Amino acid sequence: MPEKRPPQAPPGGLFTRAKLFRLKPIDSSEEETEGGLRRTMGLWQLVALSLGGLVGAGVFSLAGVVAHEDAGPGVMISFLIAIIASSAAALCYAEFAGMIPKAGSAYTYSYATLGELVGWAIGWDLLLEYTAIVAVVAIAISGYLSYLCDQIGLDLPTWALGAPGTGAGHKVDLFAAALCLLLAFVLSRGTKESARFETILVVVKLGIVALVIIAGAFHISGGNYTPFLPFGLGGAITGAATTFFAVYGYDAMSAAAEESAEAKKVLPKAILISLGIAAVIYILVCVVMIGMQDYREIDVKSPFSSGLASVGLAWLGTIVAVGAVLGVATSAMANMLAVTRVWFSMSRDGLLPEYFAKNHPRRAVPTRVIWLVGIGSAVIAGLLPIREVADLTNIGILSAFIVVAAAIMVMRRTRPDLPRSFRTPLVPLVPLVGIGFSVWLISNLDWVTWARFAGWMALGLIVYGLYGYRNSVENRRGIDEGSSA
Repeated sequence: MPEKRPPQAPPGGLFTRAKLFRLKPIDSSEEETEGGLRRTMGLWQLVALSLGGLVGAGVFSLAGVVAHEDAGPGVMISFLIAIIASSAAALCYAEFAGMIPKAGSAYTYSYATLGELVGWAIGWDLLLEYTAIVAVVAIAISGYLSYLCDQIGLDLPTWALGAPGTGAGHKVDLFAAALCLLLAFVLSRGTKESARFETILVVVKLGIVALVIIAGAFHISGGNYTPFLPFGLGGAITGAATTFFAVYGYDAMSAAAEESAEAKKVLPKAILISLGIAAVIYILVCVVMIGMQDYREIDVKSPFSSGLASVGLAWLGTIVAVGAVLGVATSAMANMLAVTRVWFSMSRDGLLPEYFAKNHPRRAVPTRVIWLVGIGSAVIAGLLPIREVADLTNIGILSAFIVVAAAIMVMRRTRPDLPRSFRTPLVPLVPLVGIGFSVWLISNLDWVTWARFAGWMALGLIVYGLYGYRNSVENRRGIDEGSSA
């Protein structure tokens, strides 16, 4: 047999504009899905998956962190700003989800609209961001596990209680790292099985959140709301930039588009339903959490449990801690599923090694990617504090939102005839609002976050230049067409 030769760039020079911005075809989703990912999820499973990402660490942990460190009672404004920005982006995602029901979410949307280089940048960005989100949620769960251990009198070794710098003698957050590996195991069992598990946990989580809101409402003290902005409006804005990652779980859900039945019809509905439910939950949670306890006394590791204990409901705090451990896990699972599907899609497109685009022959899930993500998120969760990881996730997701909003405006001009099961209203106003809010929130992140993000993107451009550009499916297709001409 003749030796298989690597693809060569077609004539016309290397890294030309036409090649860097070549578009991924929109009308090939059925061809790509055949023999790969299975369509097993309906509307309410998608809503549950989205709520799994939307209602998680933001409720049980990050709201307390932002209230305590950045915004005080103004955490309500922080979430309101984040929800408005997220809603504008969600409307853009809903149009794309009904138009391009493929795995990969923002990566696939930008590749099909703005070209390969932009798609690569967003995909590479999401690989880090989603993995970091899994780590953030795992750290949040670890805090509640530690609370439970204290309640039952179980003393854990100091070295296993948190990442370096989070307390005296802390070496690694053992609970958080172990959870990441456990979630990888669950996802490796198959989409149908993991979706069923996710749905059950979401129902449990929402029930516990409702219990907390109702019980806590009877113990609200108006004095805890003053001063409302102890750190000024700037503190609330900084808090919004941090809390933003808590209100975009629909993005993780859209990454699983190829695993949903009637994707073009149900994906837009699932996005809008889940975000509406989450918005109500977050505002009510902030009102009750701040009303129960002075923001300066919030325990950032387990804010709700400590808040309930402060008003004489310690027994309920323990139940909340149990629910948080189970329920917040859904957020980590949704985001771990998302990153594996983005990685799978990029590998199928040839931008990353096609080895990772091979599914398990029986379970039809990309297990090779799942376990790598599980190990990577475990390392991050075990060794970094929650705040540093949360800020790292936001800059990448906000960047993706900017690109998706811009892509909607481009598609309205370049492909106005393309069938759409949902249309973003008030274009270009809504996309511009999403872009404006996202740029505003990004500007409030610190320079360390920017430096880490820039370093990751620089590494991505090197990988693309050395591997992805030459090996992409679109590059090989261009070579084949040029050879046959």
